[in-house]
This record gives sequence, C-alpha cells and structure tokens, in this order.
Amino acid sequence: MAAAPEFHLPLAPADLLRDGGPGRYVVQEVLPPRELPPALTAFRAAFRARGALAVLQHFDCVYSVLHHFGTVGVAVKEDALELMVHVVSHHSNELPAILSDSGLSHEDRTAHLNALKMNCYLLTGLMDAFEMETCKNSCLEADPGRKNHAKTSGSLWEEEREPLLRLLTQLLQLDLCQLWAGLAVEEEFVSLMTGSCYRILENPSIGLQRYRLTREAVTHLLAVALVHCDHMFSATLKITQMLQHFEHVAPVFAQAVSLWAKEYGLKSLVGELLREIGQKCTQDLAREASGVKGYATFISELAEQIPALVLSNMSVLLPHLDGESYMMRNAILAAMAEVLVQVLNGDQLEEAARGTRDKFLDILQAHVCDVHSFVRSRVMQLFTHIVRCKALPLTQFQSVVSLAVGRLKDKSVIVVKNAIQLLAAFLSNNPFSSKLSCADLDEPLKKEVQKLKEMRDRSRPTAAPVVAPQEEWEAMLPEVRAATQQLFKPLQEGEENVLEVEETVERTVEQITGLLKKLNYKSAARLTQAALCRFQGEEPFISPGEENEEATILGSCPGENSEDPPHDNSSDEIEEVVQEEQPQTELVKQEMLVQYLQDAYNFSVKITEALNLISKMMYENSVSVVQEAIEFFVTVSQFGVPEALLGVRRMLPLIWSKEPGIKEAVLNAYRQLYLSLSEDSERAKAQALVHSLSLIMVDASLGTIQCLEEIISEFVQKDEIKPAVTQLLWERFTEKSPCSWLERRAAVMLLGMMARGKPEIIGSNLDILVTMGLSEKACEDYRLPQEVCNAISKLPALDKNSAPFRLPQNHMLFGCLSETVSKGFAQPSSHWIPFMEAAVTLIYQLAEGAEEICADILHVCSQQALEKVQEADEVSDGAGSLPTFLLLHLVSLVGQVALQQVAYLEVSVSAELRRRRILKEEKTKNTGNETTMEEELGLVGATADDTEAELIRSICETELLDGKHLLSAFVPLVLKICNNPGLYSDSALSAAAALTLGKLCMISSEFCDSHLRLLFTVMEKSTLPDVRSNLIIAAGDLAIRFPNLVEPWTSHLYARLRDPCPSVRQTAGLVMTHLILKDMVKVKGQVSEMATLLTDPEKAIVEVAQNFFGELANKGNAVYNLLPDIISHLSDANSGIEEESFHTVMRHLFAYITKDKQTESLVEKLCQRFRTARTERQYRDLSHCLALLPVSDRGLHKLQDNYDCFADKLQDPAVYSCFQTVLTRFRRAGIKPETKVRVWDKGPGQKNNCFFCFLHTVTGKPCSFLFQADYSLPLTMYQFIYLLSAELREEETPTKTTPITRSSARRLR
Repeated sequence: MAAAPEFHLPLAPADLLRDGGPGRYVVQEVLPPRELPPALTAFRAAFRARGALAVLQHFDCVYSVLHHFGTVGVAVKEDALELMVHVVSHHSNELPAILSDSGLSHEDRTAHLNALKMNCYLLTGLMDAFEMETCKNSCLEADPGRKNHAKTSGSLWEEEREPLLRLLTQLLQLDLCQLWAGLAVEEEFVSLMTGSCYRILENPSIGLQRYRLTREAVTHLLAVALVHCDHMFSATLKITQMLQHFEHVAPVFAQAVSLWAKEYGLKSLVGELLREIGQKCTQDLAREASGVKGYATFISELAEQIPALVLSNMSVLLPHLDGESYMMRNAILAAMAEVLVQVLNGDQLEEAARGTRDKFLDILQAHVCDVHSFVRSRVMQLFTHIVRCKALPLTQFQSVVSLAVGRLKDKSVIVVKNAIQLLAAFLSNNPFSSKLSCADLDEPLKKEVQKLKEMRDRSRPTAAPVVAPQEEWEAMLPEVRAATQQLFKPLQEGEENVLEVEETVERTVEQITGLLKKLNYKSAARLTQAALCRFQGEEPFISPGEENEEATILGSCPGENSEDPPHDNSSDEIEEVVQEEQPQTELVKQEMLVQYLQDAYNFSVKITEALNLISKMMYENSVSVVQEAIEFFVTVSQFGVPEALLGVRRMLPLIWSKEPGIKEAVLNAYRQLYLSLSEDSERAKAQALVHSLSLIMVDASLGTIQCLEEIISEFVQKDEIKPAVTQLLWERFTEKSPCSWLERRAAVMLLGMMARGKPEIIGSNLDILVTMGLSEKACEDYRLPQEVCNAISKLPALDKNSAPFRLPQNHMLFGCLSETVSKGFAQPSSHWIPFMEAAVTLIYQLAEGAEEICADILHVCSQQALEKVQEADEVSDGAGSLPTFLLLHLVSLVGQVALQQVAYLEVSVSAELRRRRILKEEKTKNTGNETTMEEELGLVGATADDTEAELIRSICETELLDGKHLLSAFVPLVLKICNNPGLYSDSALSAAAALTLGKLCMISSEFCDSHLRLLFTVMEKSTLPDVRSNLIIAAGDLAIRFPNLVEPWTSHLYARLRDPCPSVRQTAGLVMTHLILKDMVKVKGQVSEMATLLTDPEKAIVEVAQNFFGELANKGNAVYNLLPDIISHLSDANSGIEEESFHTVMRHLFAYITKDKQTESLVEKLCQRFRTARTERQYRDLSHCLALLPVSDRGLHKLQDNYDCFADKLQDPAVYSCFQTVLTRFRRAGIKPETKVRVWDKGPGQKNNCFFCFLHTVTGKPCSFLFQADYSLPLTMYQFIYLLSAELREEETPTKTTPITRSSARRLR
C-alpha cells in the first residue's frame, strides 16, 4: 500500500494546484461553485464517520470554497466555516490522548500531522477571507445601497472571530512537538497560525472599544506562540514591519508587549523590539513620516506601561536623539519623562539611579532649545507632567523654571503656550509656600542669613586647630628623648619608681598615653621600659635585637606608632565632644533653612519675571496664547503674588474681544477668582465677593469700571450672582449693614453694574435710591450722589420703535437732583462738578421737559452767583469779585447743559420724531391706500429723515444761542475768561472755560466758525496742560460735527503731537487716532507726526501709536500708501528726528508690508527717491528702508532695473552695507536659476548691468577682476560670498571715486 502524500504548507494557495514532486499533496480538482454544497455535505458525513482525518479525502472541496470565495453565496461560506470550526475543535479535543499514546504508529502520526496542517490551513484561510471581506465592506458603509449588507456580514464575522482565536490558542497550547517526532513545531505552521492574528490587527477599526475582547484574544494567541513555538524572532520582525506601515497598531502592540512582559515573562522581547527600532537609519526615518509615527507612538505608549524595561533598553534608542526626525526625538524624550515619573522618582534612589535621573533631566533640558518647535513644545509638556507628578528634584527647580521663562520669548506660539502651562504647573506644585511674594520672602531670608552668620561666627573660636599626630609627636620628641636618657642614670634620693604595669597591653598603652598628654615624659619612659620587659614581642612593645635600648623605648611609645595623637578617654572629654557636635547639628539645620528660603525667593523672582512677560502676551494675535496667559494669572493670584492683581486688571479689556474664546476665558477667570469661593454659607460668599470686587474698584479708571460692568452684567444675565449678593449691597447702601463710606459707594456702583443685566434691580428700588442717595447727609460727599445718578441711568433703554422710558417732570427724582445741585453750587467742593454733570445727563435722559428743569437749575445757580457778587460789592464798596469756585461751577454747569441740550435734540428728539412718523405711516397704510399730502410732497422715507434733521439743525443754529435763550446770557462770560488768561489765572477755571467754549461751539456752526480762531489760539498758547488737553478733545468733537469748518485747522491738531507735556501728547494721539480711523481728517503729509510717537519716551504714548498703526493696517493698503510720505518727512533734516529713532519707526511700519506687490512697488519708489535726495542722511535712510523689505525675485529685479538711481551713493559705507544686507538675505532665502543668471550675468546684446558692478564704485576695478576663465558660470556663489566679505587693502581704495553711469559700463566692456 502506497504511503499517503505529505501535506506541505504552501507559500501561496496556487502552489497546491501545481505538482510539487513525489510524495507531496496536490489538489486534484477545484470544484465549480454549484457542486460545493453537496461536496460540503459529503465532507460533513465523512467527518461524523472518521473524525478530523476526514479532511485527508475532502480537502479539495473546502479549498474550492476558498478558491471561489468572492463568487459563492454567503450560506456556502458560512457552512464551510462552521464545518471547519467543528473539525478543528474535534481534532483539538482528541489530540491530547493521541499525543500521549506511546504506541502511536508512524503512519497514524503522519496522518494526524497532515490532517492538523490541512484543517488549520483551511480554517485560517477562511478567517483571512472573511476578514478581508469585512474590511472591504467597512470601507463601503457610507454607500446606502450596501450599508445593510455590510453591516450584517461584518457583524456576523466579528461575533465569530473571537471564539475562533480562542480555538487556535487552545490548539497551540498542546504539545504538538510529538507530531513532529519530538522536534520543534515547524516555522511555517506557526506562521500560519499567527498570520491570521496579524491580518486581524491590520484592520484600522481594531482599536475601537467594542473590539477589546478580540484584541485580547489575539494577544493571548501570540503569547502562546512566543512561549511554546519559539516565535520571538519572527514576531520581532513582523511587529516592526507593521509599526512602519500601520499607524493604528502602535497602541495595540504596546499594550500587547506590556502584557507579554508582565504575565508571560517575555521581557527579552522588549529589548529585541527596541533594538530593532534603534538600528533604523535616521535618514530613512526622516523621509518616512508614516513609519516614524508608528515607532514613536509605540515607544511612548510602551514607556507608559512598562517604564522599567524601557529604561534598561534606553541606550539603544539614544542615537535617534541626534537624528532628523522630530517625532522620534519626541517619543524618546517622552519615554524618559515616563521613566523619571514612574521609576527614577523619590529620595531613596541609589547613586547609579540618581545619576541616570540627572542625565535624563539634562537631556530634556538640552532639548528645550531644540531646532524644531514641536520638540521644544513637547519638552515643555513633559516637564509639566514631571512637575505635576512631583518627580522633579528640588535641585533642578531653578534651572527648569529659568528655561521656561526663556521660552516665553520663543517665536513659536505652541512653545509659548506650553511654557505658560509649565510655569502654572510649577506654581501649583511648588514645594516652597502658598504665598510667593518677593517682599514677604525677602525679610525672613535676610533674618535667617544673619542668624546663620552669627552661628558661624560663634562656632569658629571653639573649634580647636587640628594638629596631625605626626606633628604632635615630633613636637614632644626632644623632651621624650631627654627623659629616656635619664633612665640610664641612677635614681636620685627620694625618687621612687612607683608605676606598675597594667595587666593588658591596651590598658598599658592608655596609661602611657595619659602620661604623655600630662607632659610627664620621664614616668612615661620608665613605664614603657617596664612594659617592654613584660609584653616582649607584642605590639607595640617589640624589641629588635640590633637596636640599642634607647631606640627601643622611643619606638614603643604610643605617640610614635599610633595614628591618633596621645589622648585619654576620660568622661570629661566625651562630654566635650557631645557639646561640640550639638552646635554643628544646629548649624547644618540653619544652612538648610537658609538654602530653602533662598530657593523660594529665587523661584518667586523668576515667577515675577514671567508675570511681566506673560502680561504683555494678553494682546497677542494667537487666541490660545491669550487664553493660557489669562489662566496663568488666575493661578498666580491664588499664591498671593502682588503683581498678579495687575495682570487680573490688565485682562479686563479683553472682555470686549471679538474672539468668543478670549471673552469666555476672561469670564471664566473672574468666575474662578470671585464666584467660586470656598465659604460655607451664602452670606459669607456674598460678603467675600462684594469685598473682592470693591478692592478692584479702588482707584480704578473709568475704562476699568466699564470693563468690570460688562463682566458683572454677563454674570447677572446668567443668574450666576446670587440674590444674597444683591441683598447685601442694598443693606450696605441703606446702612443697615455697618460699612465704611467707600464700601457704601462701591455698593451703589455694583448695583448699577448689575442693573445693566437686570434693570429691575434699580427700577424696583428707585425711591430708596433717591431718598437715601440724594439726602442731605449723602451730599456731604458728592461722589455717592454721583454714583447714584450713574446707577439710575441704567434703567431700560427700550427699542427704537418703542416709546422711550421717561419719568414725569414732577417726579421726586428731579426735584431732589435740582435741589442737590443748587445747594452744592455755593459750596467749594472738588466733587460737585462730576456730580453735576451726572445729574444733568440723567435729567436729559429720563425727564419729560428736561430743558425746563435744567433751565430752572441754571437760573437758580446764576441767581446765587449774582447774590454773592452783590454781597461782595457791599463789603468792598463796589470792587468785589465772585469767588473763583463759584465762577468755575457756573461755567461748568453752562457747558454741561449746552452739550446735553444738543445731544437731547440730535438723539432723543430725532429718534422720537422718526418713531412717531413711522407709526403714522403704518397707521395710514392700514386704513387705506389713499395718497397723503406728505407722499405727494415727497416727505416720506429718506426725505423725511432729512427734513427732520434740518429742523433740529435749524433749532440749534437759530434758537439755542439767540438772545431769547438762557444759554446766550453766559456766552460773554465764557469768552471773557478765555480771552483773558492773565486776569483769570486759576488753572481749573481756565480749563473749564476752554471746555465750555468747545461745548458751545458744538451747538451752532456759525458760532463755531466765529470762535475757532480763539479755540485754536488758546490750544497753542496756553501754558496749562489741562487747557490744551480739553481743547484737543473739543476740537476732535468739532471735527466730527463740523468737518468742513475744522479742516483748515488740521495742522494745529497734528502740532499737539509734539507738545512738551506727555499727557497732552497722549490725548492728542488718542484724538487723532479716532479722527483718522473715522476718515474725518486728511492723513497725507502730516501722518508722520503720528509715526514719531513710536519713539516717544513715554510707554503709554508708544502703545497709542502702535495701536493706531495696527488698526490702520487693517484698512486695506493704508500703511503702504502712506509709507513714502512718512519716509520723506522723517528723513528731512528739518523733521528733528534722530537717525536711530528713524530706524525704530521704520522697523515698526515695514512690518505691515507683507504682500509681494507692495514690496516690489516700494522698492521702485525708494530707488527713484535716490534721485531727489540731497543729503547723505537721506541716502542712508532710503537704503535702510530698502534693507528692511523682504526682497523677492521680482523685487531684486526692480532693484537691478533701478541701479542707476543709487549707483553713485554706494560710496557711502552705510549705504553700501545696507545693499550688502539686501543681497545676503536674498541669497539665504534661495535663488531661482533664472534669477541667478539675470543678477550675475548679462545676456547677448545687453548692456553690462551685472549687479556686482557697484563694487567698481568702491574698488575702482571691474567686477570680473576676481573671476577665472574655467568657472562654469560667470559668477559662482563662492565668488558672491567672497565679494560680499572682501576687505579692501589700503592701496586698493580709490582716492577719487567716479559715479557709475552708462559710460562706466561701456568702459567695463
């Protein structure tokens, strides 16, 4: 009987169709699809009869299913899979008994081996086919026509995949070596079993949570193969290969390798994998981004799970830190960080571990300055993780903090962001103190340093000088020698040898030492002589025969042989040592305390330095950086750093940001700082909140108050401020809760801010506000009534189409306001004018017939002034004068009433007329389609708006300042004060009169035109900065209201930008910014005055100028259009601006030139200006501007085309240096070949305009004097560098230079 053919696992399925030689199994026939169902039925029947060996006769039928897998029906494929599962499961169950049978024949073993390989081949083949089909269907899930099919097929396979993997795992756990005659399981069979695992892992969706059990099954199957089948080498190669080609498997393999190392003891696999990755070529990794990402993720994840094993193999990865792939550097640095956190952490590390920790920290710190911003950013993140896990040694704190502060100046936004996060982590996890104020730490540090110094001074005298034993013995040797010589003389009378030798050598030595210490040398020598006789041959009493007796005695003394000086062990000496050690211990403790305080102080200094840098980042363009800066200040404020409050205030204006993320960050910051309080009761929280907000408002500017109002109104609208807060504020205002006068005023301000979010807070308690806030007691300090007026002004301003909210003329509010204003008029109070302005504004805002109320107030106050004049006349016989404060109050009241009257007509009355007209038009439309008289006359729509505006304008022009109106009576007084500054010398009165003049000019164009000369004359000639500032503001308002009248006086407005007073310059800068951005004044020719503010010594003024040009740059090409004029004016000798200041201005302005077309145009314009320039300063300024431009290829062409414009100016070293800068920057940026030819060569028939001909101006030699004939190009890059860096020798410098013209070019030919 012929032997059954042996089944060899094929490399490809088609190999089974070809004859592989004698004795090898070959598929006889591939059945057609229609014959497969009955063939499978026959196989099932044979399986029931013969068991797993049935596959030996029916292999071809299942192979045919695999062959036609894409075309056969789902039922056939599932039947085949189900059948093979049963066969393999049955074979797996019966194999243990078969393998343990010692009488198993060779034929049976071969049959079972062939059946095992056939069954496993068919089962894994079906698994791979189903897996590939599922992957294909998952890619088509978005297709509606195949969605259901894919879902059904895929879900069935996903349910069966895990049991199949468990079945293969069970099979591999058997002692299959018996089937191979005790040899190892053949590698092809192991690869067959594990191949399905790797193919399953190639599915991108394997990482999803719902496939967790499948991943675990794959992991355990591969673990069994590694343990039982020597799969280590193949697994290493396969895993490395898959990490390179499939990014999604990195976390899966990291988890699997971690499991194998922990539960299966396969720690060597970790080393093999990391060694394989470490041996990858760094240049290849830099080119293959996808492969690097897989490796990087694997290393990072593996370090998180088994850091100790990664640490032991870290050396093989270190070469990649010097490679070009930033992802590999990030991964290795991340692995180091995990090792530092999980392994090399704590104070109990051994010396070697501590050295490794320090080395890793040094590597991390070195990469803070990595060339790639992603690496620098990642290192910041890693240090943040280390600090939060408290794994950074205290000795490294200062260095890492310094690095983080340095990275705040990084050009990369993401690095800056993570540096801020690192500093915040340092603060939150600092080991020093919960309060990090430099002032608070400085005092205890000085105190402890002084204490340490005193302790050291005390310890110095007590410390005895240390004398070496040999020196001490040599010092006493002469006397000991003399005493020894006395031994050989007879004893004198009365002298006895009373010393007796002790029983032991040690005690005898101590006895001799004590005698030496007491300077009793003779007795010591006699005792030594006696000891030599008794302890002969014992240390130290050894007696060499050749030496004389004297030398023997000297050599046996303890001072000669002992390393320690002679001493005794008395109890007194022990006590001395203890007393000396005690101060030493205290000294060490004090040194540690001082070092701790010094570290805390240094840390606080660095945090303060960081605060100054981060506070400037709040207005950066990057939203993420601004958000991190805001969050950082929230963290810092919790540690009591005084500078943090400045940052908290600085972030307030960001509430107006157009970026929702920034606005929300500000709200969250104030929510954490003031709303998220730790107090227990609502009352305590309310008190803490009110106290904190009151502190912010102390000495706060108007802008700060407005920003805070916006934040509080947001909180109120979202119901984040509890009713307990409102209740407490009302209690403070009504004095039911004891508080100071400042706290009461702050309560009114906060109530007003909250009323903006919920007006009913004020509306429901209006009477209380009036009676308590405008009472006689409250008017002792007019700041409280002023805040009451501001709070009441928050009552609802309804929609334009709704009737305005107004109170009747006889309302209690207006009576109290009139009375309070009138009573305070005659009292010299510095706070009355702000209160009066708020009261008049409130009257015009809320009152019906506001002009009548204010007219009464004006009449009463003027009457009081007249009475004062009459009283003064009576006292001084007609020579009396009005007190200055009364005149000041009267002038201010007139100006405020005039301004509010105009605003009332232009805004309130105009809006009401329009509202009533619209209502009338709508009513007319609803009643019928009849044409009204207004429609016939065209008095509807825009025409009607113009008619109403003309009506209001005519009232202002003809009525408000005519003789019948009360305001006209005060005009002569205002003009007299303004025209006579010597007579009316009070600064406050002059400022108020100037401001009132401006307000009166707002009423009528005729009045404005006739008094503009006076206004601008006072603005220019007044010696008082307040007067000049007030008139600048007034002139700005007039430029908007009457632009044609103010336009001829624009130069006087620009002139104030050079005012000697900083406050006036700042005011002028703000006004001009507003007017220019609103297009209310012309900018050409005089905008250079705004540019000079960029070099102002006052920082606030520089910020105004920077803000102006930043906003101007957002308006299209505005800065580009103005640059030539600015350059012309500032480079003029009469401009008064220094050359260095000119450079500063230009650096700022040229930063806004970013478009290539703008650059090219500016290059040409600047070159042309060389022709009109007359001074060397102008040459230098123009060349400096050219050096600031980012020259492109086309820009350099423009420079070359206009070469003749500046050729004769190149003899100036500064000009020449600027053009060198242009070319050097262009060379570094990269040069296109065609540009290289154009710039360095001349074409056929063209004139010689080689750009380096300008060197002829300086050297007097043609530009080709350095060229050699064998160069491939007329000018190489090396020649270019040489020419740029060449130094002229003295004899080469021409004594007479000739401007380069076309004639010089001809000579060069």
